[in-house]
Amino acid sequence: MLSIRVFGDNVLRKKATRIQSIDDDINNLINDMFLAMYSAEGIGLAAPQIGRSIRLFITDISPLVEDSKKEIFINPQIVEYGFEREDYEEGCLSLPTIREVVKRPSEIRLQWQDETGKEFDEWVDGYRARVIQHEYDHLEGKLFIDHISTLKRSLLKKTLKQITSGEIEVEMSEKFEL
Repeated sequence: MLSIRVFGDNVLRKKATRIQSIDDDINNLINDMFLAMYSAEGIGLAAPQIGRSIRLFITDISPLVEDSKKEIFINPQIVEYGFEREDYEEGCLSLPTIREVVKRPSEIRLQWQDETGKEFDEWVDGYRARVIQHEYDHLEGKLFIDHISTLKRSLLKKTLKQITSGEIEVEMSEKFEL
């Protein structure tokens, strides 16, 4: 089982590198990432969150959005943002116990590949767009707290220090089977 890296780990602040080849190692990593994400009861997980600084993230928003499915995003690139922005409370497996309202564009145009190498170019909106932007930030070395005010961030200092010191950990449940 992969462990989820938390605030304070340098890999979370690095810009991830492009995946050159989608091979068995990448596909095995994807399967392991889904197991880790489900075990932590998450809806998205980026490779830097498990210590791999590569441009890959996964999502499964089906617990919250009807008719959605698990998705794999390899070498994603947000190429355009919509003009409307929406507030919504976010949390993150790498920032356990922290939840804050973040304003993000409600629509994005995303290009990416799936696990077979098939390329996609699509306008994405709603909750799916929010989750994709959150995970995409991880590939850029950003966390959702980077989108909140300096004042709000300063109020989180004690909690961030507890996360960094290991006093607060990511809760992982029993292993899941895919």
